[in-house]
Amino acid sequence: MKRINCALFALGFRPFFLLAGLFAVILIPLWSTAFVTNHPLATYYGMVGWHSHEMIFGYAAAVMAGFLLTAVGNWTGIRTTSEAPLAALSALWLAGRVMPFFPAAIPSWLAALADFLFFPALTVFLAIPLLRSGQKRNLFFIPLLGAFALANLMVHLEVMGFTEGFARAGTFLGLDLIILLIVIMGGRVIPFFTERALPGVSPKRWSWVEWLSIASVIAFMLAEPFLPESILVAVTAGLAAASNGLRLIGWYTKRFWPVPLLWVLHTGYGWIVVGFFLKALAAAGLVSSQWTTHAFTVGGIGVLTLGMMARVSLGHTGRPLEASKSMAIGFALINLAAVTRGVAPLFFPSLLPALVALSGGLWMLSFALFLEVYTPILIKPRVDGQTKKLEERIS
Repeated sequence: MKRINCALFALGFRPFFLLAGLFAVILIPLWSTAFVTNHPLATYYGMVGWHSHEMIFGYAAAVMAGFLLTAVGNWTGIRTTSEAPLAALSALWLAGRVMPFFPAAIPSWLAALADFLFFPALTVFLAIPLLRSGQKRNLFFIPLLGAFALANLMVHLEVMGFTEGFARAGTFLGLDLIILLIVIMGGRVIPFFTERALPGVSPKRWSWVEWLSIASVIAFMLAEPFLPESILVAVTAGLAAASNGLRLIGWYTKRFWPVPLLWVLHTGYGWIVVGFFLKALAAAGLVSSQWTTHAFTVGGIGVLTLGMMARVSLGHTGRPLEASKSMAIGFALINLAAVTRGVAPLFFPSLLPALVALSGGLWMLSFALFLEVYTPILIKPRVDGQTKKLEERIS
């Protein structure tokens, strides 16, 4: 395939983090405006369906792709997808975002196909180096990405009229898979990044907590679709909140607070704990289930992915691992967006339109700051000139 001599397509994190940032600035503000003004978006998915699908299978998928395509090179020591294949994969993702806005001009099957093919293609790009290296520790990503493809297919089957009730199930399966991925990878990288940044600090890890933090999330994923408001879901969500909360306590040190690239990851993981706590309360009938999702999406996904994109982009372009003042403000704003959308409606449900608008504005500002700081970083070569070196090892 033709070579592309362009820094933007040198490694997976570059195009996908840039696309994720651009899409984040558009996605939530567009949805918030449509919600507050009651002007539905004319998309292939419908208004609510577009918002939920694109947050999971659009934004989060782009960040996941950028992270995994970069990390797999560190795990295997094999040069990963770059140049023309990476540009083609990026274009496929972009087609899946644009086509749904033209339901009158583009056949539904074509919009569905463009969006669906992204996960199988990403799976192939990851599977090749993993299988060649014989590296077994991360082979679980292959079936995990297959499950993402299945969840996405479930959404499209209902949108095209082939099934009923599949879209909601597929959307929540996709969300649960992202949360599981965050719990697995967060347990690896957050303590690692903390140790690297703070000499003398050794985050505590207990083997039983590590096991329970993942097993409880899987148990919750299996229980919620079939028994959404049951004691089983309350127990599994409660165990997930408690075990991941213990994880977070073990990682804690007051020394990370002056380091924005660390506290944003810790607070982001904290939102996962809050999300499971709210899920447990909802299953027990103590709060409405409609208020439980956004602690995961705006908080867990939004905060953690913004922090990960910021840190990975610096490390893999040969720059010092120090957040700019603008980015530190962005980290604070995205956490405020999570409070406004993920927690405040529990106490002020009548203010929901205003809270949605405020949260959308805070989200947009945080990602606008990311784009201001990181667009030049993502499109230019490494500052140390080592364009083929993967500087950091993400264990």
